[in-house]
Amino acid sequence: MTTGLEGRCVLVVEDESLVAMLLEAMLEDMGCIVIGPAGTIEEALDLIAAASALDAALLDVNVAGRVVFPIATALVERDIPFMFSTGFGAGNLPDEWRGRPAIQKPFTETAVRAALQSTLGISLA
Repeated sequence: MTTGLEGRCVLVVEDESLVAMLLEAMLEDMGCIVIGPAGTIEEALDLIAAASALDAALLDVNVAGRVVFPIATALVERDIPFMFSTGFGAGNLPDEWRGRPAIQKPFTETAVRAALQSTLGISLA
């Protein structure tokens, strides 16, 4: 089954190692190439700067006790689509970030796939 995600380079920003491993496995099962995972804001910004190809990013809203909005801003500046993951719900995002796709923890592979397809504007209908 094609997902439209095959070969897409996706940055994962997640500080919880088990969640990061789960996301990495899910994305690889979908055919994505995982960049990272980055466990800090600085590491994520370095990966963005160094990436020759980056199709999308999945950002945990809170990484190591800090919000990831500097990463989101860097992605917007580079026109790289992204989505958030959060344990608190997308309704808790500041107004400027509320229109972005978001998944709530704990999430399923189906939810991650659908949100990533939405982030990338992929429609398989």
